[in-house]
Amino acid sequence: MKLRKMHWLGMGAGALVIIIGIFMLVKSSDSNLPFFLIGLGAAIIVFPFIVDLAIENKRDQQINEMFLEFSRNLAESVMTGTPVSKSIINMRGKNYGLLTPHVGKLANQISLGIPVSQALQTFARDVDSRVISRAIGLISEAERAGGEIDYILDSVSRSIAEVEKLKKERRAAISSLVVQGYIIFFIFIGIMLVMQFKILPLTVQVGSFSGISSGGGIESDITTQSALTANSIARLFLYLLLVQGFFTGLTVGKLAEGTLRAGIKHSFILMISAFLISTGVQALI
Repeated sequence: MKLRKMHWLGMGAGALVIIIGIFMLVKSSDSNLPFFLIGLGAAIIVFPFIVDLAIENKRDQQINEMFLEFSRNLAESVMTGTPVSKSIINMRGKNYGLLTPHVGKLANQISLGIPVSQALQTFARDVDSRVISRAIGLISEAERAGGEIDYILDSVSRSIAEVEKLKKERRAAISSLVVQGYIIFFIFIGIMLVMQFKILPLTVQVGSFSGISSGGGIESDITTQSALTANSIARLFLYLLLVQGFFTGLTVGKLAEGTLRAGIKHSFILMISAFLISTGVQALI
């Protein structure tokens, strides 16, 4: 991935926030606010890359939709008796959105005498889409074999249309589950915070009361031990939230878009939300 200005700005701003957090952690006995700043800095660094990933996923969807239109137009042109090479050249001036420059390059290569199969392979590599690569492979083989190319092109366009239709139906059916997954996760965060700040302090109070009834210096030892136990459990709660957020995000992405890669952005949102909410509440209370 090529680093752009947005990435450098994010890394610079995030590193500055992390340095401030580390400095506060060294100078201050309270670690809640420094940990919050360190997590915030890490989120700032990763955020531009997550945005790029989301934009790339959106780009792939748009390109696949435009390629469907391209394959339909190509099939219609070939059905009229026009050769594949001439049909592609004639389609050079049409608007295919994000696919337009790639179609223009494909037509220019064919105009210069490059074989259609080779130009199509270059087209597939430039676009870098799994769906388009499969379709281009079929079109190239059909063009080389010299069979019923119009039938092959029509089958390819119908296949892509069916795939895109199924993807849209799945996203529509799963969207409510995605929202439910987010809601359940944030409810889970709330439950963890209630346990951390309402239930655990009660155990400390019970320990202190037992120390008083036992008498002597036992009180301070039990209170200190109870406080350490509360802090340890609070850290375990945070680790639990991070693990839960990571796997929940991957599951949501797999259900919604069919790939674990798409779930990375959901994992990032859930994990950083859990970390910032947990450490932020600890810093304020």
